[in-house]
Amino acid sequence: MINKKWRRLFNRGDIVMNIQVDLTGKTALVVGGSRGIGEAISVKLAQSGAKVAVAARSEEGLNQVRQKVEAQSASFFGIVCDISDVSQVFKMIDDVDAWNGGIDLMVNAAGINIPTPALEVTEEVWDKTIDINLKGAFFCCQAAAKKMVPRKEGKIINITSQLAFVVFEGRAAYCASKSGLDHMSKVFALELAPHNIQVNCIAPTFTRTPMTEAVFNNPEAYQKVVSRIPMGRAGEPEDYTGAVLYLASDSANLVTGTTILVDGGWTIE
Repeated sequence: MINKKWRRLFNRGDIVMNIQVDLTGKTALVVGGSRGIGEAISVKLAQSGAKVAVAARSEEGLNQVRQKVEAQSASFFGIVCDISDVSQVFKMIDDVDAWNGGIDLMVNAAGINIPTPALEVTEEVWDKTIDINLKGAFFCCQAAAKKMVPRKEGKIINITSQLAFVVFEGRAAYCASKSGLDHMSKVFALELAPHNIQVNCIAPTFTRTPMTEAVFNNPEAYQKVVSRIPMGRAGEPEDYTGAVLYLASDSANLVTGTTILVDGGWTIE
C-alpha cells in the first residue's frame, strides 16, 4: 500500500525523475538512442555508470549523442543500423557484444509514426511502420537474448506506447505495431524467464520529440492531445528515464512480462 505522501510523489513524477541506480560495469545498448526518448535514456544510463552503445540510422545522430554520453565520463560505442533490415540487426548485436564482452541491458527505443487515417493507409505506410516498430523490435530482442541466454542473465526493455492500450485517430498502423510489441514482449518474458532474463515494457504518453514537433507547433492539435491527459501536460523525454533505471536495476530482478505506463493518467479507466 502506498501512503498519501508517496502517492503524491509518484503522481508528480518526482520519484521517477530523481531515482538513482548504480549500473557501473554494465553494458547497455540503446536502439534508437540518438534522439528523443532514446537519447534521454542513453544519457541517463551513462550518468548511472553504464557503458553505453547506441544504434541509430545515421552517423550525424550518433555524433550528437556521443558528446552527451562522453560528457558523463562514460564509454561510448556507436553503430549505424536500420533495424528494418534483419541482417543489420544481427551484425549490430554481434558488434556490441564483441565491444565489451557481453550485453547486460538492451533498451529498444526505435520507432516510427506516420499519422494516416485508416482508410488512407497504404501498403508502404503499413510495411514501414510494422518493419521498424514490430519486426525490427522482434529481431532486436531475439538477437540480444541469444547473447544473454548463455550468461544466464540480462534485461530487455521495449519502449511501446499508451496507444498499445487505447486508440487515437490517424494511428491505425502505429497502434497495431505498439500493441503487437507489448504482447510480443510478454512472450519473450515467458520464454526467457528460465534463463534469468527479464523482459518488460515502458509505455509513454504523447511526448515532445522531433517526431512530434508538428503537433507541438499546432496549438489546436496540441490542445486536442493534452486534453486527454489528466495531469495536463505532454511528456518530456526525461520523464521515462526513471522507469528505465528501475527495470534495469537489481530491484526489478523479479519483474518480468509487465508494462509500466508513464502516461500522465491518459489510460485511467
